[in-house]
Amino acid sequence: MEWTDEGIVLSARPHGEAAAVATLLAREHGRHAGLVMGGRSSRQRGHMEPGTVVAVRWRGRLADHLGTYTLEPLRGYAAGLLDDPPRLAALTAACALVEAALPEREPHPGLFDGLCALLDVLDTAPAWAEAYVRWEVGLLAELGFGLALERCAVKGDLTGANDYLAYVSPRTGRAVSVSAAEPYRDRLLPLPGFLIGRGLGGSEEVAAGLRLTGHFLERHVLNAPLPPARERLGERLART
Repeated sequence: MEWTDEGIVLSARPHGEAAAVATLLAREHGRHAGLVMGGRSSRQRGHMEPGTVVAVRWRGRLADHLGTYTLEPLRGYAAGLLDDPPRLAALTAACALVEAALPEREPHPGLFDGLCALLDVLDTAPAWAEAYVRWEVGLLAELGFGLALERCAVKGDLTGANDYLAYVSPRTGRAVSVSAAEPYRDRLLPLPGFLIGRGLGGSEEVAAGLRLTGHFLERHVLNAPLPPARERLGERLART
């Protein structure tokens, strides 16, 4: 069996003396692993960096076998971010989250396109941290747990305007207005204004956004702690 696709390298681990097992997010084939012969050589090692976009050919005797990859790099991002540790941490965290959260070999072309867009933002845009939080919100939606941030979840609150929304229920992922939240505000998660079009965000709001998305990723997607790379990103931006 054989297929070709475009993929993003999520991780690579040594296999034997010279080979590597690379895990990709392939546009039409989802999270998929394959053996790269000579993947630890100096010629191919650069292709194995997380965030590298590659043209990939997979071959295997049966569809459920590991199979082998032939990779041709199209664009790398990690090397260009070596002098910007926070952006590099965001790239690594995004790849680690995708690898941890996605079922194996289940296509998610929308998520592939979204990750490509995030990589471009990390490479160029000044407001990359806010974009990263929005990407995690999109990841939750893609995996079946979209946050409902458009109107207040509390019955009887008829404001209907997101200008008054300030919290999110940690159980349902639905927004709550300031007035409706008053009796149990200490049990709710802060809602950063930039997620509902109110302002451009700042370091405190970005940190709150990462706590918000991290809560739902842990409890409703991963059913496990966040990957270490994602924990490090949250800690790094919380200190900023």
